[in-house]
Amino acid sequence: MQSIFGTDGIRGRFNKEITYSLAYKVGYALGSTLEKENPILIGRDTRISGDILLEAITRGLNESGKKFINLGICPTPAIPYLIKQENLSSGIMISASHNPPEYNGIKIFDHNGQKITKHFENKIQKLIEESNQNISVPRKVIPLNKNKDLMVIYIKSLIQTMGGENLSGLKIILDTCHGSATTCAKKIFQYLGADVKVINNSKNGLKINMNCGSTNLEPLKKALIESPAHMGFSFDGDADRVIGLDSKGNVLDGDHILFLWGRELMEQKILTNNLLISTQMANLGFEKAWEKIGGILYRTDVGDKYVRDAIKEKRAVLGGEQSGHILSKINNFSGDGILTALQICKYCKKKNINLNDWLKSSFEPFPQKLTNINLDFNINKLNPKTKIFIDQTIKNFQAIYSDNCRVYIRPSGTEPVMRVLVEAKNHEKVNSLSSEITNKLFSEINKIIN
Repeated sequence: MQSIFGTDGIRGRFNKEITYSLAYKVGYALGSTLEKENPILIGRDTRISGDILLEAITRGLNESGKKFINLGICPTPAIPYLIKQENLSSGIMISASHNPPEYNGIKIFDHNGQKITKHFENKIQKLIEESNQNISVPRKVIPLNKNKDLMVIYIKSLIQTMGGENLSGLKIILDTCHGSATTCAKKIFQYLGADVKVINNSKNGLKINMNCGSTNLEPLKKALIESPAHMGFSFDGDADRVIGLDSKGNVLDGDHILFLWGRELMEQKILTNNLLISTQMANLGFEKAWEKIGGILYRTDVGDKYVRDAIKEKRAVLGGEQSGHILSKINNFSGDGILTALQICKYCKKKNINLNDWLKSSFEPFPQKLTNINLDFNINKLNPKTKIFIDQTIKNFQAIYSDNCRVYIRPSGTEPVMRVLVEAKNHEKVNSLSSEITNKLFSEINKIIN
């Protein structure tokens, strides 16, 4: 059996890769593995399949003899925060993050509120492999009671990160993309005094991430034209990512957030070794500009758990991904889109600067092009020998280019696609290289497979 865990927990299409039976087994395996008797916290995003997977997981936990607390629909970062705050034994978030509605996933956190280790994943995997039974879906799913008090604690924690600052005078638009941010984003920004407009704010699991949110900024750009505001923020399905827009529609992605926030921390002399942690997807323009002001950018593989591992190893205080997943010391390095948006607003207010002017002081990004090569197979399920050939082919393509041009190729951790990122100093070079590499790589992979 291939590993069911990818770069961010278990992920797949509901009733295909993610089934009721698998969710039950995950719940049972987790409950059987945990030594602490304290309850396990469970949350989910708005996806339609969330309820049935919640029922399956809790049924498995019950069978293992463990208790649980149902947080209901919530942002993913609420889970790790509350695990630590309430001294719980573990936590589960049922979400496929930025993926379309037909996907779902299971993210597991340990008693420290951190994503579980590979060793822990292997223990759960082993127990699942040893279970031969196929668990059937019950005829009727009984809704579980939700603990609303814990969400209040999480919301208060976000407000407290403002250190007494308010957002009065700021006009802000939020795109909650029919996902987890619908539960509290508007409430928090309004409480802090901002003039808030919210779009895509219904808890609609059929629309989550569909033509909205951090992966599609067009609705937010349109809203900023129709109702001018100082800035806007677009979250993903489980609200652990955010992408911003200034008043003129310029994009504040994770690279810009890290550069601007990191520079503030550098000036305050609280940025360890002037170090930022990011991934192989970080823009080359960001890296060069950061090094120019005396900073160091350390790149990891794609995935917040790799960023977090590097943060821990190098004792950094800030890291993240271009996609808007930002990890800071403020909340024990748990990616939180709402917290990140609040910090950007706080800096703008304290510096008495609008986001448009602040963003102008950031770096000039190199043109980038990300191309997806659709595969009709799961690369993680290939035999080891074939996978080695493909890995070597990828390395050969990546090694050809350097300095003011960069190529990064990786298989997706959640979908049957190969992602090809090309960046260079001008668009023409990017487009020609991207076409050339994509066509050659597609041809080479087909030769290996066939």
